[in-house]
Amino acid sequence: MAYQSSINKTVLPNGVRIISERVPYVDSVSVGVWAVAGARDEDETSRGMSHFVEHMLFKGTQKRSARQIADEIDSLGGHLNAFTDKEYTCFYAKVLSEHLNDALDIVSDMVLNSVYEPAEISREINVVLEEIKRHQDTPEDEVHDLLAQTLWKGHHLGNPVVGSEAVISALNREALLSYVNEFYRPDALVIVAAGKIDHRSFVDTVALHFGSLEGKRTPRRAVDVIPNRDFRIIDKPTEQVHFCLGAVGFSQHNKKKYALAAIDSILGGGMSSRLFQEIRENRGLAYAIGSYSASYNEAGLFAVYGGTSVDNVRDVVELTRRECAAIGRNSVTEAELDRAKNQIRGALVLGQESMSNRMSRLAKGELYFGRSVRLDEVIASIMSISRDDVADVASAVFGDSRLAVAAIGPFTKHADVLEGVFS
Repeated sequence: MAYQSSINKTVLPNGVRIISERVPYVDSVSVGVWAVAGARDEDETSRGMSHFVEHMLFKGTQKRSARQIADEIDSLGGHLNAFTDKEYTCFYAKVLSEHLNDALDIVSDMVLNSVYEPAEISREINVVLEEIKRHQDTPEDEVHDLLAQTLWKGHHLGNPVVGSEAVISALNREALLSYVNEFYRPDALVIVAAGKIDHRSFVDTVALHFGSLEGKRTPRRAVDVIPNRDFRIIDKPTEQVHFCLGAVGFSQHNKKKYALAAIDSILGGGMSSRLFQEIRENRGLAYAIGSYSASYNEAGLFAVYGGTSVDNVRDVVELTRRECAAIGRNSVTEAELDRAKNQIRGALVLGQESMSNRMSRLAKGELYFGRSVRLDEVIASIMSISRDDVADVASAVFGDSRLAVAAIGPFTKHADVLEGVFS
């Protein structure tokens, strides 16, 4: 089965990359401005800066107030949003195809002409500090950051996207402008659209907005990732213990990531997964149990997350370790592997129905590989996975019985029950 469409790429003289995918049978378009700027680029003095800049770009430009930005996108019947990740920040809009130029005018104005008004910065500092506190009050979210900080101790990939209270509290206009001038350079911007779109017209519009932008971003310096298989525990008066068991995964550039995706599906990727069936369905020990993998330029990770009561956590952790070890001993059946392949393939193909998903796939292909990675190429890699591939990868991931551990719960109050559970 072919999953081809019309994908085109143009690079402006100043280095801005423009990519579009024409999908003629829809009447919408998703357009995004992606910047090579994320938590990975921050140090102790700038932790959270990428995320804060994302917030500030909605607070007004030289010709639009924050209210006007919201009013204009609503008047188009569209949707405007943004997100920050470890290695990039994205600002995107979803609109009817007839409104593409208007949407791009709004998004480009935000990226290029935001004013960073001091009073707005002060207000947004309070907003982000509240976001940090909310994150800290949500252990099922915080524990994932804790795992990354533990497994990638000393590496910038361990930086939390939301940042630190100390850095955010001290932010000012000069620091923000300096950050934007350093990272939002033309060669670090990728403008992507998917939907009912004409590439040539899209290039002309992008060039009108971004063509005069100058300068170059300092290239990222690759840093070796040395995994830290340790455990880190935060004592909080929660009702449950929330934990992550983490192992070293694979970077975006390692094809073993496909076999790890199959392992993720088999071990904890859905209702039919081993962890869900054994821990939740068969034993009723937890409501939340599952796994996930993440891949970046320099490294990747694999993690199992669970949340359960103090009385059950020892059993849940032991069962989780047992299932991880079993997969490492080549216990995956052909039926399980076939189901995992079809689950992944189905998710990929169904995702093609979303123009935002198509837009994101294009952007990430460019950011990580400098090209559009065709869907049929990915599916072919998934469908070619063998049991031997799974066994080799599982052995590499789970071969060291010591997994990195992050946990949040009432450890002091229940020291007698929780002693030695994670060590």
